[in-house]
Amino acid sequence: MRNLVNDLFFSRYVAVGNEPFLQTYNGTYLHVTLPALKNIQHALNRAELGSHVKATVPFNADIYNSPGSNPVPSAGDFRPDVRDLTIEVVQFLNENDAPFTVNIYPFLSLYGDPNFPLEFAFFDGPKKPITDGDSVYTNAFDANLDTLIWSLDKAGYPDMQIMIGEVGWPTDGDKNANIQNAKRFNQGLIRHALSGNGTPKRKGKNIDVYLFSLIDENAKAIAPGSFERHWGIFEFDGKPKYGLDLMGLEDDKGLAPVEGVRYQLRRWCVLDPEATELSELPDSIGYACSQSDCTALGYGSSCNHLSAEGNASYAFNMYYQLNNQGYWDCDFSGLALVTDKDPSEEDCQFPVMIAYGHSLVLNRNGLSDVLLGIVVGNLLFLLLLS
Repeated sequence: MRNLVNDLFFSRYVAVGNEPFLQTYNGTYLHVTLPALKNIQHALNRAELGSHVKATVPFNADIYNSPGSNPVPSAGDFRPDVRDLTIEVVQFLNENDAPFTVNIYPFLSLYGDPNFPLEFAFFDGPKKPITDGDSVYTNAFDANLDTLIWSLDKAGYPDMQIMIGEVGWPTDGDKNANIQNAKRFNQGLIRHALSGNGTPKRKGKNIDVYLFSLIDENAKAIAPGSFERHWGIFEFDGKPKYGLDLMGLEDDKGLAPVEGVRYQLRRWCVLDPEATELSELPDSIGYACSQSDCTALGYGSSCNHLSAEGNASYAFNMYYQLNNQGYWDCDFSGLALVTDKDPSEEDCQFPVMIAYGHSLVLNRNGLSDVLLGIVVGNLLFLLLLS
């Protein structure tokens, strides 16, 4: 308990649940969220941490909306089925000087609606603005955030502190998920957050944001989409995916790679080009992908252009690397072989994993060291955005 208290001393917030009022949960957590929030905050208070550590609930942006007949921020309000419960949470947060936390993803708006205007998801470029009275919206982030602010206003909390718990853009797993778009969105977000301009509803107010996420999660559930495993601004080995200037000056010098990373041998498992008996190939590919991460092969993803042979090689290699290049893990009923020739093509990378570990298991000498290096080296990143 003492260690936990010491850790919390350097923390600012404790998240209670994650998006508990999400519609897909069918009300499972509606009546337990507020009691849990109260219990956690009271525990912090008893530990004499409550003055600087606040409990909050990260909500999904689907708890508020504007009617289809008037889709502007000023018409926004909390969802009718959760409005009363949400306001009770807001009241408790307000009493304890804790922020209302929400996760906003313009990418998901684009992903979920084929008619959503692409340019409106970003902070720059040509677009058709949305006019709401005297307010003009040129990006989805501001429009979404102001819809929440209007909802809080109507609930009687016009000055409620708001924190964006998650916001970002994935780099793979969908036709719009790529490095170019991720850099464009995240750099625009940083510039916007640091500008001090606020939103049309709260002009001149700071925007408190936490960028999601630090590193890819290649064991994450992909029910919402294959992109779920590719939100990181760093690769699994601690290399930045793209230049991102944290000071908003766009000099591409804001992210530094982790140093001293040790990799497995430069060898890959691929489909044997001389294999002729391919009856077991579909099952072998299916097994390899079920035990590793093949989301890069999906429609619109970075490796979607591979041939059928390339797909098999990618699947075999992911399984092989995941299992630390065990010689018995590159067989697949005699269909595969090990090569020292890198089979990567264009933007499709066949990775070689970290030595003595892989991206799913945090071994003492493997990825845990990399993660620690990233976290320690980038604490300033969160401080700059908050």
